[in-house]
Amino acid sequence: MTNHAGHGQTDHNGHDDHSAHGGAQPGGLAVSENGYTLELESTILAAGVQPVSFRVIGADGWAVTEFVTEHEKELHFIAVRRDTAGFQHVHPVRDEKGTWSVELALEPGDWRFFADIHPAGHDGTLTLGIDVAVAGSYDPLPLPVATGIAQIGEYTVALDGELLPGEASELMLTVSRNGRPVTDLQPYLAAYGHLVALRVGDLGYLHVHPEGEPGDGITAPGPGISFMAVAPTAGTYRLYLDFQHNDVVRTAEFTMRTAEAAPHATAPHADAAPEHKSHHHGHHAHH
Repeated sequence: MTNHAGHGQTDHNGHDDHSAHGGAQPGGLAVSENGYTLELESTILAAGVQPVSFRVIGADGWAVTEFVTEHEKELHFIAVRRDTAGFQHVHPVRDEKGTWSVELALEPGDWRFFADIHPAGHDGTLTLGIDVAVAGSYDPLPLPVATGIAQIGEYTVALDGELLPGEASELMLTVSRNGRPVTDLQPYLAAYGHLVALRVGDLGYLHVHPEGEPGDGITAPGPGISFMAVAPTAGTYRLYLDFQHNDVVRTAEFTMRTAEAAPHATAPHADAAPEHKSHHHGHHAHH
């Protein structure tokens, strides 16, 4: 499993290998990182369906034109309004000079754009983020209440599991249609589902991918999609699941608060004072 939360060391699959037992920081909080900068053609946009153009500038001042493909794309682009509404996961097109272009459906308000990339020659993926103002009268929406059920037309997605600060935990998302389990999910970007988590308050970005992959002989095409995730801190997160069925990509949204991590097992000596008890932190495996 890979938890994309900014830059890190790469594993044998070319993915980031973030520690599952704490320390991982969310990405997308900076417009520039490790010598790479996200540069938009304009940070003030009109409402409606709008063309958006941008470049990733390298340390040499030139637009980056070589990227490592991650989950079938050179760049994953996320747009979300600051109140967590309007989430869009899109894949812009790059020209030979390094300018990316895409259309977004934008409502008035303050937005955050993220570019999830792996520049060629860099040791892993990183996520750059930038603020954008969309003109017009803005009525921010309250944060949706925390619930384990999301309804998207005929589809219902149930969320089970806990999000733990600093620890790996399993999240299971189960897809049904009109009350019947969906067992023929289609591969989307080399997975049966993609999960993005944003920390409410600063929109710290986590891009989490599921356990297993289509065609591995183990992972079933639904109804359940299993993820391992690490919340960098306690707090409230917005989760967005993209899944594909009947040739349509749909997005299920959830609000989730972190649970309190269970205390680790201790093995104090009988004669040890309470303040000297030894705590042993378990190791969480990565796949």
